[in-house]
Amino acid sequence: MSSKLLPQATLNQSHLFSVYFAPRGYVRMAQMGMQMAHRHMTPFDRLIGIIGEAGSGKSLFIKGMFPGLELTNDDDGVNVRPLPILSLDEEEGFYSPHTYHLDIRFEAAFTQMHVLADAIKRAVEMGRRVVVEHFDLIYPFLDMNAELLIGIGEEIVVTRPSFFGPEPKDIADIVFPSVRYRRMAHTAEDLAERFMWKNGQDEYLHSDVHHGFILEFAEKPDIDLEELEQYVKRKIERDLPVSYVDDHHIRLGDKLHQCTGPRMHVTSTGQIENFRVIKEIKQDPISGRYLVVGLVGMEGYVNLKDLNSIHMM
Repeated sequence: MSSKLLPQATLNQSHLFSVYFAPRGYVRMAQMGMQMAHRHMTPFDRLIGIIGEAGSGKSLFIKGMFPGLELTNDDDGVNVRPLPILSLDEEEGFYSPHTYHLDIRFEAAFTQMHVLADAIKRAVEMGRRVVVEHFDLIYPFLDMNAELLIGIGEEIVVTRPSFFGPEPKDIADIVFPSVRYRRMAHTAEDLAERFMWKNGQDEYLHSDVHHGFILEFAEKPDIDLEELEQYVKRKIERDLPVSYVDDHHIRLGDKLHQCTGPRMHVTSTGQIENFRVIKEIKQDPISGRYLVVGLVGMEGYVNLKDLNSIHMM
């Protein structure tokens, strides 16, 4: 007797979950979405759930995964009305969309949850793909989990749930608490940048480490790491306001600061906890780059070899 399996049942069936650092810049976030689509998504995935706090970069990530997809509530405040997925039966035909997007937190203010859930199930039954932001909020009203579930906090957690989980709450419990460290680290990184610029150091790359940031230099920078740490700590003690200006700038106190991810910050520098700079400039033996490492939210001695260990995630 032969059995008929859905195509996706044989694809990525051994994948439990993957973890990536969540980038802080617009371009890097969109590129990460593109990479995740290439690595983890199949042509047969119909329900994709995205979980994360407001401002964590979900919309940019989705734009990277699905170039050209019309987001129903984008970061510029352009709201698509009526919500296309609610008119799916009316749009049936050759030119009807294949992929739909909806932001549950936003749409719940206008449409009852059971109506949204029914629309999602109907689209999936009709072979459409649905990308759902704040999937954890709609999940209790569905009788199905996402085929691909992605959480965005300090890290990006990618999983392909089975009947046995994980459930959206499991992912939410990871990414919701951790995003605060991403905000702290990014704000501390911008403060460190101001010190670098004051000292004539403006050529470096940005990289990531758990609960912190890395500035990578082609040549060993001539800077005093203790002075760098004290400079940032003084800015933290002054509790300077941090505010979004536009897609390329924030305001640190009364200073305009160029930034590639202006929405990913704490609202004041005083919210940065336990900032410190590793008091040695490390050299990566493979790339040859010199690394300046700043950390937030960690107390006591930190073994650098353990910073990115699995138990830290």
